[in-house]
Order: sequence, then C-alpha cells, then structure tokens
Amino acid sequence: MMGIPTLVAASLVWLPAIASVVLSFFDWDGFGPLSEAEPVGLRWYEEAVTIYPAFWPAVQHNLIWLAAMFFVATPIGLLCAVLIDREASGTKFYQTSLYLPVVLSMALIGFVWQLMFSRDQGLINAVLGTSIDWYGDSRYNLWAALIATSWRHVGYVMLLYLAGLKGVDPALKEAAGIDGASEIKTFFHVTFPVMFPINVVVLVITFIDSLRAFDLVWVINRGRNGLELLATEVTRNIVGEAQRIGFGSALATIMLGMSSVFILIYLRIVMREEAR
Repeated sequence: MMGIPTLVAASLVWLPAIASVVLSFFDWDGFGPLSEAEPVGLRWYEEAVTIYPAFWPAVQHNLIWLAAMFFVATPIGLLCAVLIDREASGTKFYQTSLYLPVVLSMALIGFVWQLMFSRDQGLINAVLGTSIDWYGDSRYNLWAALIATSWRHVGYVMLLYLAGLKGVDPALKEAAGIDGASEIKTFFHVTFPVMFPINVVVLVITFIDSLRAFDLVWVINRGRNGLELLATEVTRNIVGEAQRIGFGSALATIMLGMSSVFILIYLRIVMREEAR
C-alpha cells in the first residue's frame, strides 16, 4: 500500500526536483541530448544574483507577498475562525461563504477579480468613480493581486484554525474563566498556545504558498510590469520565451532551498513535540 504512493511521489516530485538541481549546473537548450549539455558550474547562480534584472525584484515581491499573507490575511482568517467557533446565528452561511474561494483555482480567482479590478467595467472603479488600471499599472497590480489571493488564503486559514479550535479541551477555557480571565486573555494565554501544532502548519503553508505563488500572477500579466515573482521567472526561462533550461533550473533550485529551510524547521518542531 505504501509502494504505489511512494512511486508516484518519487516520479512526480523527487525525480524532477533532483533533475532541476542537476540541470542548474549545465547549459542545455532542452532539445538536444543531455550528453551534449555543457557543464557551467555556478555560472547560472552568479548570473541570477548579479546580472538577471528580474531576480531581486522577484525576491522582493515574494517577501511582500509573504508579509501580506502572514501579517494580514492569516490574522483575518484566525479572527473569522474564532467568530464562527462561537456558533452565533448564521455561522454556517459565513463558514461556507469564506471557504468557497478555497475550492476555486487561483487562475479562476484571477478571472473573478478581473470583474472587480477592470479599468473600464470593474466594480471598484464604478464605486470609486475612477479609471485606474489595477492589473496593468505597476503601482497597483501587486496590491490588487494580494487582495485577490488573500480572499482565498483567509478561507483556508479559517478552516485550519476552526479545526484546531474544535480540538481544544473546553475544560481549559472553563478553568481560565473560573480564575477570572477574560475571553481575550483566555484565547491568547490558553487557547492559542494549545493550538501550537496548527500554528506551525499555518506558518509553513503560508511561507510555501507565498514562495510558489504563480497562477494568479501568470493570469494577470505573466509576471511582468511590477508582478515579477520567482515562480514566474522559473516558468519564463524553462518553458517560456527565454528557453534557458539551466538558468531556470537554477532559479527553481534557489526556491527549493528557501522552502526547504521552513520545511526542516517544521519537521524539527514536529519531531520534538512527538519526543515529548
């Protein structure tokens, strides 16, 4: 039973990842035989950090993406989970409404928000009485994309925290109430620490999703004009017009290294908790 999933994961995840790392040290156009690929050492990595003009803007945009998801969208998702967990009137409706964007693909979300951000027929410009090109103007398109992706991220985080809140022992809250703690103090000093595993999962998912953000931006403008991200630059160089397999693989390897840091931190925390 473990063999087939392991084989699928190795074929679709690990082997391509290893191949990307290996190809990042070669100059290959993707068409000729691999035996004719020219070894270039660390040339592509040096070019990425020193010459390639879109690399540092892409890193900056990914960091902004991460900050927006972590400091804005995630707290909103947590707040929604807390409010829904109180089981007030209409909570099922709000829970369904907030979770609905999660089942949609990011590409489809991009098209949905195009109806909101359209310069000529968009709802936002109609309400504000402006004619801003939210997706086309480099001053606004990153923030517009962040609003669209936050719409989905809030529902995802809400679902994770809602599951965590359901697993908190009610006796802990009752004990805190008996000791005179307010609801706010009970949450931050009792409930939130108890959900430590959920907090770690949300942190890792937020980081990885922010690093590999691609679909929404590619739908908007293929990662150009102020929307450069690492994932779009990888795609542009491997399967796009640039067709530089080695350089794109080097960018993908950099992304892999960055995401592996948080994955290793997550695994270390999980193993430490299991040991306790």
